[in-house]
Amino acid sequence: MRFRKYYKIFRVALIERLTYRSDFLLTSGLRLLPMVTTILLWSAVYGLDYDKEIGNFRLTEMIAYLLLVHISRMFSSMPGLAAGIAIDIREGTLKKYLLQPIDMLGYLITYRVAHKIAYIVTSFLPYAVLFFLCRDYFERFPDAQTLAAYVVSLLLAYVIGFYFEACIGMIGFWMLEVTSLLYIVNTLNFFISGQMFPIDLLPRPAVRVLKLMPFQYMAYFPAAVFLGKIRGEALWQGLLAEAAWALGLFLLARTLFHFGLRRYSAYGG
Repeated sequence: MRFRKYYKIFRVALIERLTYRSDFLLTSGLRLLPMVTTILLWSAVYGLDYDKEIGNFRLTEMIAYLLLVHISRMFSSMPGLAAGIAIDIREGTLKKYLLQPIDMLGYLITYRVAHKIAYIVTSFLPYAVLFFLCRDYFERFPDAQTLAAYVVSLLLAYVIGFYFEACIGMIGFWMLEVTSLLYIVNTLNFFISGQMFPIDLLPRPAVRVLKLMPFQYMAYFPAAVFLGKIRGEALWQGLLAEAAWALGLFLLARTLFHFGLRRYSAYGG
């Protein structure tokens, strides 16, 4: 019965999202345009020297990495989630989850799954065209084991991205306004998750610290796995660490929600 409830939420959310598939398609296409600038920029940095390495990345690997980061972020990014939770808390509309037999986090993660599926379906064509045009930057396709690890890393990236954003949003139980905090966190995350460039380019002490944190799993780690930069024992240790962070953030989100409700007054709404 409980599964059927969330299945209906998923189905309705999917239908809602696919209603705006043309908007998704246009937005996806526009998001790919900066890749042209990225390719030109890194080509200038490397001086078109295909054998030159920067942070253990050659030019072709760097471009391939930045293309793959788009896929990582397709799974891990949760636009509006933290802000939406904070607004529900501040305006009192959070009580809609408390008055109905539905779990807020369960509802939101189901809704986001539908959103991601709709986004992947509608953006498949522009991404397929982009990767086809840039196929020469991929020197080899990963083997079956690496590809399986890559898929697992993307699924865990979704869990980490969702619960990380949920935790940030639930700070709204203790802070009236979290907009500035969200801006700082998102800006910092853009750099230290590897969205702008591989974190391997940073000084080694910084790299060691960042690889102990969950941010790398939202962009850097899946892309590095696909490119074969993380292999063997390091690969399985990385997947276990990613799973541990996913579980840890899940438990943290549940804990924050539990204690936050003790402070919640349901004013407004």
